[in-house]
Amino acid sequence: MTKSKDPLVSVIVIDYKKNNPYLVECLDAIQKQTYKTFEVILVCDYKVNLSYPKLRQKYYGHYVGPAEKRDEGAKMAKGEIFAFIDDDAFPSETWLEKIVPHFRKKNIAGVGGPGVTPPNVSWREEASGWASASHVGAGPYIYRFIQDKKEFVEDYPSMNLSVRKTDFDKIGGFDSNFWPGEDTKLCLDLTRKLKKKIIYESKAVVYHHRRPILFPHLRQNGNYGLHRGYFAKILPDTSFKIEYFLPSVMLLGLCFIILSLLFANPVVNIIQDIGLICFFLYFLTLVLNAIGILIRSKSILQSAISIPIIFITHLWYGTKFIQGYLFTAKLKR
Repeated sequence: MTKSKDPLVSVIVIDYKKNNPYLVECLDAIQKQTYKTFEVILVCDYKVNLSYPKLRQKYYGHYVGPAEKRDEGAKMAKGEIFAFIDDDAFPSETWLEKIVPHFRKKNIAGVGGPGVTPPNVSWREEASGWASASHVGAGPYIYRFIQDKKEFVEDYPSMNLSVRKTDFDKIGGFDSNFWPGEDTKLCLDLTRKLKKKIIYESKAVVYHHRRPILFPHLRQNGNYGLHRGYFAKILPDTSFKIEYFLPSVMLLGLCFIILSLLFANPVVNIIQDIGLICFFLYFLTLVLNAIGILIRSKSILQSAISIPIIFITHLWYGTKFIQGYLFTAKLKR
C-alpha cells in the first residue's frame, strides 16, 4: 500500500503504429500496479480509442519520431519520476514499486530493469528472445533480457528506463537526431554531464515482445548494429567497446578464410589455421550456449535453432556495424 507522500510517477508510453495488438496489454498491466500514485501519458501518431482512469493521450495525425514522442510525454507529465516503457512491452505488477525507492538517493538519476520475453508467445518470438537472453547472444548485456545481477549501468534501453524529472530537464530530454539510440545519448548525458548514476533493478521487470525470427529479428538487430557502429564513431564513451566490434571482427575473419582458399601461401595458411581454430571455439561456445538454453527452456527446438540464429545475427549485426562506423555520415531517422 502506498502512502500519500509517495512521489507521483508519470508512466510514458509511446505508440508506434495503428492497430497495435500489444497496446491494450501494456495499458492493462499498468493499471494493475501495486504502486498506486501514478498517471499514464500515451503519445502516438494517430488517435487511439481507449479510455483508462489515469490516462491522458496526445496524438499528431502523422508519423513522429520516438524521441520527440517521449519528450512530448515528459512535457505533459506532472510526476517527479518519468517511467518510460514501449508499446510492445507490459510491466509486472510490482514494476513501479521496485523502481521508486531508488530515487530517494539524490545521486541516482535513472533506474533500468530487465525486458523479459513474455510467456506463451509463438515459437518464432521465443526463438528471438533466446537469442538475446543467452550469454553468447547478448554477451555482457544479458542482464537487459533476464533478471540478473548488476548494480550500475552507463547505457540502458528506454523500453524499461525511469528517470528523475529534474535530471531529465537539466539535460534537455532525448536527442531526436537518433533512433534507435536516443536512450544511449540520454544515459551518457545523465552519467557524464550530471555525474550521476543509473542503477539496475532486477526486480523491476517488464515483459518485452521480440521481433519473430528470422527477417523481422534481423532487421531490428541490424538497425541496432548500424546505430552502434555510428555511435562508436561519434559517442566513443559509451560505444567504442570491444564487445561491439567482435561481430564485425568475426565477419571479416570469415571473409578472409573464404578468400584465403584462393591462395597457396604459407603465411596466409597459418593465419587461416588460426582463424579456423577461433571459429571452432566460437561454434563450441554456441553448442554450450544451446545446452544452457535447453536446460532453461526445456525445448529441444529452441536449443537447436539458437545456433544458426545467433550465428546469422552476429554476422548481420557485424555487417551493419561496419556500415555505421565507416560509411554512415549521418543517420536517417
